[in-house]
Amino acid sequence: MGKPVGVLGNNGACVIAKSYEMRAAGVKTGTPIWDAVKLCPHGVYVKRDFYWYEVLSRKMLEAVGRHFGPLEYYSIDEFFFRAQAPRAGQSLHDAALAVRDHVLEACGLPVTIGVARTRTLAKLFSDTAKPFGAVTVTDRDHERALLATMPATEISGIGGRRAARLAPYGIHTCLDFALADGKLIKQLLTKTGHELWLELNGHPVTPIRPERAPHQVLARGGSLMGNVEDPAVLGAWCVRHTEELHFHHVRTDALGVRLAWGDGASTAGLCKLPVPSDRFDELLDGARTALRRAYRPRGVATHMHVVAPELRRARGFQLSLFDPPDPKREAVARVTDSAVQRNRLTTDS
Repeated sequence: MGKPVGVLGNNGACVIAKSYEMRAAGVKTGTPIWDAVKLCPHGVYVKRDFYWYEVLSRKMLEAVGRHFGPLEYYSIDEFFFRAQAPRAGQSLHDAALAVRDHVLEACGLPVTIGVARTRTLAKLFSDTAKPFGAVTVTDRDHERALLATMPATEISGIGGRRAARLAPYGIHTCLDFALADGKLIKQLLTKTGHELWLELNGHPVTPIRPERAPHQVLARGGSLMGNVEDPAVLGAWCVRHTEELHFHHVRTDALGVRLAWGDGASTAGLCKLPVPSDRFDELLDGARTALRRAYRPRGVATHMHVVAPELRRARGFQLSLFDPPDPKREAVARVTDSAVQRNRLTTDS
């Protein structure tokens, strides 16, 4: 969009993502906000909103899934899929361009697509086509020409420490890594490093996983954007974080709240629910009870996290024998959920 934009973390203290225009001004991920403003005084700095990112991510997942499958949700902004030309006579590169353009039209999001023999190669090569590009690399000579231009630290899983282990053996680039002896790589970087070596040499190791791994625990929270003493303000933050938990549509047996205080101490409260629930009104009742148990009168709080520590999937749990169905309560819960969703979409639009 042509503007330098930076996304700030929970407490607004540092930049956690930035546009190419802001990157050109010298702002990096992790740059403190006071340094970022000096480097890019005309930048637009916005608060992160993981709820809205999840909404966009699901839209993007649906759009990509119309063209390719099976499809793996790897992270909130990254997918792996089995690339194949969906129409007779269409090349893989044309198919990649088509899905890239479809995501922009359907979701308003510019994406980059990389197609290669393995997922590690695809991830590496897609970075060479950013922003809003598509690259297809299926020829071994083309692969090696690109790998020779990339430092080994570009490989996902090869950080500074691992790179330092490789350097004494003359392994500095991705091509050096691919051409090294596999036994040496396994000796230096264990089985995980050896699997990366196999992938860089065109041997797929990690399959496409269409099913997302189920959450075991969910937590939402962070800085309270200042020192908070007022219980009503803490209650409002509790509602906000519970809304974000509720968005994931999982049932939990309990709700917990952890508070950090200005004097360095922390407290926690837990509320066990009668039966696993994903209803917002019941989750909020549990979170408020947990907040009361964590609260310190006249204390000054700085951070809050709301945690669902005992998740259950949609099936396989026992309802209480003493809580018969209540149609009126269910209707109120549906209206409440609908209002929460409308408010979130209005706020985030």
